[in-house]
Amino acid sequence: MDISVVVPLYNEEESLPELYAWIERVMKANGFSYEVIFVNDGSTDRSWQIIEELSRKSDTVHGIKFRRNYGKSPALYCGFEKAQGDVVITMDADLQDSPDEIPELYRMITEDGYDLVSGWKKKRYDPLSKTIPTKIFNATARKVSGIKNLHDFNCGLKAYKMDVVKNIEVYGEMHRYIPYLAKNAGFKKIGEKVVQHQARKFGKTKFGGLNRFFNGYLDLISLWFLSAFGVKPMHFFGLLGSLMFIFGFISVIIVGITKLYNMYNGMPYRLVTDSPYFYLSLTAMIIGTQLFLAGFLGELISRNAPERNKYQIEKTI
Repeated sequence: MDISVVVPLYNEEESLPELYAWIERVMKANGFSYEVIFVNDGSTDRSWQIIEELSRKSDTVHGIKFRRNYGKSPALYCGFEKAQGDVVITMDADLQDSPDEIPELYRMITEDGYDLVSGWKKKRYDPLSKTIPTKIFNATARKVSGIKNLHDFNCGLKAYKMDVVKNIEVYGEMHRYIPYLAKNAGFKKIGEKVVQHQARKFGKTKFGGLNRFFNGYLDLISLWFLSAFGVKPMHFFGLLGSLMFIFGFISVIIVGITKLYNMYNGMPYRLVTDSPYFYLSLTAMIIGTQLFLAGFLGELISRNAPERNKYQIEKTI
């Protein structure tokens, strides 16, 4: 199979028939063998009924229905699990991503040899309240991830080699950083394509909200930390703990030596326990020991919880 199209959605009943018809036209015009995997993220409208209707009309339509709303990352994770195409395309269900981009994205993967190609909505039809924070967010993501050539990390329209989606784990809200996840997994050839951004035709954005920008930065810090120290937490906690312990230990010695020096020279002195520096030094030693133990325990505990990506799927077509 040439292409798997994965479409996460939440309450998009108006756009689904038009989206699938558009995808179908593009695929047939280019002679692609394909499948379309709709992942219904706990919609409360008729989205699932429409997916069922589409699947009865065409055997290229597959569906996954979550029992409740989990979010975009879990939807992509489950869609990636089911995908069978040589190239996997992701797009949003709101008709703002154009299926006409699929042939060129497919060519860039199969002919140009990219592992991942991310769309760049250079001209956007979004309000300034969304575009300005997005620019700041993407600038930070470029700096932290080291992927300098991407302008839009969070664009829903992306193309992947099959190997990429089968070797990355999209969880929590990490869909914003799939290029970074791919890079950490060893897929280095990451490209970008300017894509057309369509104005929203029905309703309002479903995967969004002001808190996504704050959550995005927290996720970026988490991903950086896991990338840098997730395999060897002792490198972070052990080093920091050791430095704090050594600092505290040396401080305690200095406090003790100061008292002995004053005693030897007949100068006024006070008990070690009367000095505030003694308690600060002792606190540093205790915290240093705790950090060191945290690093040691981190080495023993696997970062990958066995049920982190276990989601309640009600039906599968």
